[in-house]
Amino acid sequence: MTTTPVSDLDVVRGPLDWDEFAARHWDRRPVLIKAVRPAPFELPEVFAAATLATRPAGPYLLPPNAQFAVGRFQQTEPADWFPRAEDGAFDGYRRRLDGELAAFSAERRYALVVHAFHAFHAGQWERQRAFLEPLWERAGLPLSGAITTLFHGNYEHTPVGVHQDRFATFMFAVEGRKRMRFWRRRPWTEPVTTKLDYRAHLADSFTAEPEPGDLLYWPADYYHVGESVDGRAATSVNVGVPRGEHRAVYDVEDLLLGRSPDAMVDPDAALVRLPAATAPLSAPEPPADGALPEALEQTLRVFRGYLDPDRMREQVAAASLATWSASGLCPAPPPGTPRPLADTTTVRARARVLYEPLGTALLCAANGHVLRSPLTRQQAEPLLHRLAARTPVPVGELLAGLPPSAREDGRNLLETLESFRALTRDR
Repeated sequence: MTTTPVSDLDVVRGPLDWDEFAARHWDRRPVLIKAVRPAPFELPEVFAAATLATRPAGPYLLPPNAQFAVGRFQQTEPADWFPRAEDGAFDGYRRRLDGELAAFSAERRYALVVHAFHAFHAGQWERQRAFLEPLWERAGLPLSGAITTLFHGNYEHTPVGVHQDRFATFMFAVEGRKRMRFWRRRPWTEPVTTKLDYRAHLADSFTAEPEPGDLLYWPADYYHVGESVDGRAATSVNVGVPRGEHRAVYDVEDLLLGRSPDAMVDPDAALVRLPAATAPLSAPEPPADGALPEALEQTLRVFRGYLDPDRMREQVAAASLATWSASGLCPAPPPGTPRPLADTTTVRARARVLYEPLGTALLCAANGHVLRSPLTRQQAEPLLHRLAARTPVPVGELLAGLPPSAREDGRNLLETLESFRALTRDR
């Protein structure tokens, strides 16, 4: 494998060597890796995930994880301009937008940005996880989770302009041509965090132009902006790995309510899912005994519930199991609907199952999802160890080692693990 330095950028002809990457580039300098195989993102799956991730969200029409800009202006009601399954592919989506944007504005440039992108397609999520696991073995698992963002459009440059993230970033070029422009240090002196007009600083920058199938990496301390190369639409997926500026608020939501795609965009978003006060929000006069108004008392009662040591112990264990079983890619795509498993059905594991005893019960996790089983550790361990061999085995044989009174609980465990995509039926 040969490396040719271009300014701060190394250009590497694959295959990707994770040992060399960790030693030469991780947290050190950008690198463009040509023709990465196997590719963690495939164009049809990327389009399918984009249609699922941008479905209208109630009366506000704007999913909290999606943004759409025309020119430099973010749109507040762009539901008609999000991709649809009937578009068939990004080509069909672009053709439809050409006509619809022409009727709306003289501006034909647009940008579609989708956050928490890995949560919307199970197959794509599994491929992304498998691709990144060699990095976690060398650099450690990101405890607050990696983020995944789709960028699509023919925009002049990234809508936020030149900026710096708290993430080291992998950019996978999926379709079209896109230029990434970098600065080793902040190129301006004004007290702003982003800059839309950066023409005066072009001479101090360097660029990379990944082609479909290429992987571009840059450390978190580089300032950067994405640009259109030829005015045509391009599609890429970024995976960001947090490297600094971790705040406690990022973990509060995990412990209280679990992760969701909304919270990957706004860490405070999940807090609105806490129970709302039902008492009046106004008080005619202060209580004579100094007590709080009932609405505030209700709120305090909600949070006092989280002071229970047993409850918090389970919350912490569940958050940890979800993160480890998802390999840091939380939230995972939602589970399927459990289906009945007969004793004669043959199953085998297709993902690791983690577990932790909790009092008289057991927490089990797979692919970023957690269940609470009434089985004891002594009952469940032989079953889970048998599954870990990943060889086909009849359900009845798996349950035979359980006491008769626990076999239905064992069956429920297997059915739930299948809904987590941790088991598959052998055909």
